[in-house]
Amino acid sequence: MTHVDADIAAAWEAYKRAGDRPARDELILHYAPLVHIVAARLAAGAPSHVDRADLVSYGVFGLIDAIEKFEPERGHRFETYAMARIRGHIVDELRSFDWVPRSVRAKARAVDEALARLEAELHREPTETELAEAMGLDEEELRRVLAQIALINQVTFDTTLGAALEGEGLTLGDVLVAEDDDAPGHNVEVAELRAALAAAIERLSARERDVVALYYHDGLTLAEIGEVLGVTESRVCQIHGKAVAQLRRRLVAAEREPA
Repeated sequence: MTHVDADIAAAWEAYKRAGDRPARDELILHYAPLVHIVAARLAAGAPSHVDRADLVSYGVFGLIDAIEKFEPERGHRFETYAMARIRGHIVDELRSFDWVPRSVRAKARAVDEALARLEAELHREPTETELAEAMGLDEEELRRVLAQIALINQVTFDTTLGAALEGEGLTLGDVLVAEDDDAPGHNVEVAELRAALAAAIERLSARERDVVALYYHDGLTLAEIGEVLGVTESRVCQIHGKAVAQLRRRLVAAEREPA
């Protein structure tokens, strides 16, 4: 486990050694800001009727699950593991009901069509200003649409993972942080899924792999990824959507292959 202050290290030891409930509560309070960070990022891409407070409540269960399953002696970074579990629990709740309005789905199609048309006309990727103008939106409206599309893609792909491992509630973030056979929550089915995903990810372009890792593993927003990679937010959204579609298709194909 990476360095933590003495009080939190003591709380981990007390909870993992003897199941001390006050120590567990101390850990929950200490790491609670992670829930708010993840919930805020997901809320930015969710429709207005999805309450941020609900996302926080879903995420708390993910944090508790992460604390219960984490093994400090393995030396892994808890924050990375916990944020994947928190995101997973929130996404699991979102996908349990039809939370995406038809208007958002229509906008997702419109973005894809506009990007394809502008790239054909300009022979380069369009700027956000050009894309917004082509769609009759201002740039702030476009950013909201792009964030919503990213969340739709994430939930759709995580639904595929959930179907591949019934009852596991697994997300792509969970798979990416499970770096070895001793990682928390490891089992044979997860190992097989990780192998299939690793093969699928290897077939992505270098830029697509970067976006997938930064979005699902490191928890960056589309705008933040754009800054890291030096491209526009709309371009990151396009790369993300294409990568997730390929991973989902290849995972489904792998599941259908005879054992």
